[in-house]
Amino acid sequence: MSATHPAATPENTRRGIVAGIGAYLIWGLVPIFFKQIVEVPADEIIAHRVVWAMLLMTAILGTGRGFGDALRVARIPAQLARIALAAALVLGNWLTFVWGVNNGHIIETSLGYFILPLLNVALGVLVLKERLRPLQWLAVLLAAAGVAIEALRAGGLPWIALVLAATFAIYGLLRKQLPLDAASGLFLETVCMTPVALLWLGWIQHSGTGHFGTGANLFDGRDLLLVATGAITAIPLLLFAVAARRLPLSMIAFLQYIAPSIAFLIAVLVYHEPMDFTRTLAFAAIWSGLAVYSVDLLKFTAAKADAPLP
Repeated sequence: MSATHPAATPENTRRGIVAGIGAYLIWGLVPIFFKQIVEVPADEIIAHRVVWAMLLMTAILGTGRGFGDALRVARIPAQLARIALAAALVLGNWLTFVWGVNNGHIIETSLGYFILPLLNVALGVLVLKERLRPLQWLAVLLAAAGVAIEALRAGGLPWIALVLAATFAIYGLLRKQLPLDAASGLFLETVCMTPVALLWLGWIQHSGTGHFGTGANLFDGRDLLLVATGAITAIPLLLFAVAARRLPLSMIAFLQYIAPSIAFLIAVLVYHEPMDFTRTLAFAAIWSGLAVYSVDLLKFTAAKADAPLP
């Protein structure tokens, strides 16, 4: 059994599915978590998220596989530059997501992650010079139509969705070029972000606008939730790493719809965000694109499985 890719046994597949569902359930439910600290500005939440995630990942690596992979990559300037860029992208993604959730735009955040797989396909053409299959073209066009309809409805581009999709798609592209597992990658990314986060937290605490430690009791409920942002960041990513090592890409592609679907339902049923006919039409176009994308992925995977060995 390879250290990188465990053997494709039924037990490993079961563990991968459980881990993948766990990761996407947490990502889908995370808007409820951030709604509990809605009084804290998004920039302060993200600064805490960076610091506590970095401390948690330090503890996990320190008691587990160690820092060897992270140090090896950090010693290469070109790789370290990619890590810094990836950190900047994920910082922008987190900030946009938390701001969107806490300002009543959960539906639009879910839209961003619905169009993400189709944007990944488009990036493959623009950056990697890949050739799209006919059904992939149709899927991308349907997603573009959905975004256009939502733009017309809102009187402007759905910038939250587009920023979330674009930052995470480019982040994913960068991470593919780095010889790092999820844990070591998140550790290095948060290390890159931590100086800025600490400076910002120091400034807002000094200016009296910070929220940490200002409750009636030391480490009151809000403080504990801010500390918990580290676990909310790290745990689903580590679960996803388990799933990614044990499951084929086609299964991961289907599991990734869990998170935006849950977020969408939370937005409509729990927080009663508006869902009029035009917005329904926009989502219908995007969901149709995802259905076409899924059919193409299934056909392509089946064809590869049936192909004779060279």
